[in-house]
Amino acid sequence: MDLSDPAIFGHVYDEHRRSVHATAFRVLGSASAAQDVVQDVFLRVWRNPSKFDARRGEIGSYLRLMARSRAVDLWREGQASGRAEDRLKVVVAHDPPRPDVQPDHLALASADRSTVRDALGRLPDAQREALVLAYWGGLTADQIAERAGVPLGTAKSRIRLGLARLRSELEMLRTGADVNAEAAAA
Repeated sequence: MDLSDPAIFGHVYDEHRRSVHATAFRVLGSASAAQDVVQDVFLRVWRNPSKFDARRGEIGSYLRLMARSRAVDLWREGQASGRAEDRLKVVVAHDPPRPDVQPDHLALASADRSTVRDALGRLPDAQREALVLAYWGGLTADQIAERAGVPLGTAKSRIRLGLARLRSELEMLRTGADVNAEAAAA
C-alpha cells in the first residue's frame, strides 16, 4: 500500500477517520481534542508514509494505535498542565491565611511569594513559561520543547537562562529591599 499516493491516502482517510476519532475520544473525552488527534495522526502518515509496514499489521490497527498513543500523550500533558496550574495557584495565591499560622511566619512567606512573583514578572515570556512549566508544572525539557515547538537545546537554554536571570532579579529585589530598610532606619 503506497500511502504517498494521494488517492490511496484519501481512501484510507475516508475509511479510518471515524475509528481513529473514536479511539482518541475514548481516551480524551473531548470531540475537539479527538479531532486534533485525527489531524495529527493523518498528517504524520502523510509526511512519512514509509513508516507504515503492511507486514506488521493492517493500516486500521496502525492508525488506531497511533491515535491512542497521541491521545494518551495529550491526556498526560493535560494532567501535568493541571498540576502546573495548581502549583502556580499556590505560589501566587491570595487566599486568606489560616488562623493557626504565626503572624511573623506569615509575613515572611507573603514577602517571599511577592518577591518571587515580582522576579518572575521581570523575566522574558519564553523564560518565565519554561521555568513555570519545569518547576511548577513538573514537565521535562523534552516536554517543554515539544509544547513550545522549539528544539530541545532551546528549551534547556530558556530554563538555564531563566534560572540565572531569576537569581539575579531576586538578588536585586532583596538587596533593594535591604537598602530601602536601611534608609528608612536612618
